[in-house]
Amino acid sequence: MLILDKTQNNAPQKHRSKDFWGFPVTHFSYFFTWAIVFGYLTLWLEQQAHFNGVEAGMVFSMMSGISLIFQPIFGIISDRLVMKKNLVITIAAAMILIGPYFQWLFKPLLGVNSMFAAIITGIYLSFVLNGGVSVIEQYVQRASLTNGFEYGHSRMGGSLAGAVAALVGGRLFLWSPNSIFWACTVAAIILTCCFVFSDKIHWDNVAAAGEDTSNKLDVKQIGSIFKLRNFWILSLFYMGTSAIYDVFDQQFIIFFKSFFHAAAQGTIAYSYMTSAQTALEFLLMIPMPWIINKIGSRNGLICYGVILTIRIVGSALVPSLPFIIILRLLAGLEMPLLLVSIMKYIAGAFDLRLYATVYALSSNFAKQISVFFFSSFAGKLYDQIGFQHTYLILGIIVGIVTLICAFTLTKEDPVQAGEVKEANTTNDQLTTD
Repeated sequence: MLILDKTQNNAPQKHRSKDFWGFPVTHFSYFFTWAIVFGYLTLWLEQQAHFNGVEAGMVFSMMSGISLIFQPIFGIISDRLVMKKNLVITIAAAMILIGPYFQWLFKPLLGVNSMFAAIITGIYLSFVLNGGVSVIEQYVQRASLTNGFEYGHSRMGGSLAGAVAALVGGRLFLWSPNSIFWACTVAAIILTCCFVFSDKIHWDNVAAAGEDTSNKLDVKQIGSIFKLRNFWILSLFYMGTSAIYDVFDQQFIIFFKSFFHAAAQGTIAYSYMTSAQTALEFLLMIPMPWIINKIGSRNGLICYGVILTIRIVGSALVPSLPFIIILRLLAGLEMPLLLVSIMKYIAGAFDLRLYATVYALSSNFAKQISVFFFSSFAGKLYDQIGFQHTYLILGIIVGIVTLICAFTLTKEDPVQAGEVKEANTTNDQLTTD
C-alpha cells in the first residue's frame, strides 16, 4: 500500500495562495528569447556574420543534433531534482550570456573558422533552447501540480511572448542588429530572478509533483520507461503529428505567397495572419485547461491530431485564399490543445517521478528525429510533385497515426493528471492500493 501525504498544514486548498503570477512571467521571458532567436538568427547570420546557406544551416543542425544528447540527460536530471531549481537556474543563467556571446565572442570564433563558429554557436543555443525547453516546461507543469494552478494559464505567458517578439524584434533589428540578443539577455535576467526570488513552490505538497524521498530513482527505474508500450505509442503520436506540424509550417509561407501577384503583398498578408493566429492562441489558452479537464487529456491529443489532419488535407484539397487563411487560423486552436493536453496526459498516464524523462524523450527527442527525416522527405516532394500533393501525403500520415493512437493510447488517471479533484476532498491523505 502506497500512502502519499497530501496534507497542506491542515488548510483547505481553496483558501491557499497558489503563488501563480511568477510562472507566466517565467514562461514569457523564456519564450521571448526563443521567439527572437528562431525568428531573427538566420537573418543576423546572413547580414552580420555573412554566413552562406550551408554555414547557417550548420548552426541549426547542431542545435537540433546536440539537443538529442541534452534532452535525455536533462530529463533524467530533472526527474532526480523534481522541484529543486539547480538545473533551471543554470539554464537561465546561461541564457544571460546570449548578448555578450554574439556581441564579443562570436567574431573571434569566426576569425578561427566560420564552420567552427557555427558549431560552437549551435552547441550553446542547443543547451539553452532546444535542450533546455523541456526542462523549463516540465518544471512549471510540476509547479502547477504542487501549487494547484493550471499549467495552461501559465503558458499564456509564452503565447504572449511570441506576439511581443514579433512586434519588437524587427524594429530592434533595424535599429541595431545586435540589440535583439541584448533583449534576450534582459529577458534571461528576468527569468533568473523569477526562479530565484518569485517562483515559490509549496513544498508541503511536493508529492503531487512526483517527489518521493523514500524511493529515489535509480538507473533501472529510468530504463523501465523503454519497456512501456504507452511510451512508444506516445512517441509515435509526436513523430506522426507534432513533427509533421513543424515540417508543414517550414515552407508554408512560400505556398501562401503563391496566391498573390506580388511577393511583398503576400508577405504582409502572412504577417497579419500569423499575428491573428498568435492572438487566437493566447485567448484560447484561457478556457483550454477547463476544456481539457472536461474531455480528458488523451481525447485532447486525439482532437489535436484530427484538427491537424483537417488543416493539412484541407490546404491540399481547397486551394483558395479564404479557405487557406481559415485553415491556418486553426493553428491557434491546435497549439493550446497540444500544450495543455500533453502536460496533463504525461502527468496522468505515467509515473510522476519519471515525468521529465518521458516528456523529454517522447515529446522532444522523438520529435527531433522525425523532423529531421520528414524535412528532407517533404523538401524533395515539394520540388517533385508540388505543395498540394505533398500536403495530401503529410495529412494522410497524420490521420493514420492519429487513428492508431486513438485506439492504443492508454487512458490517463484524471486525478493524477489534475483534471479532477480527489473524490474525498476532506481527507488529508490519498491512499492507493
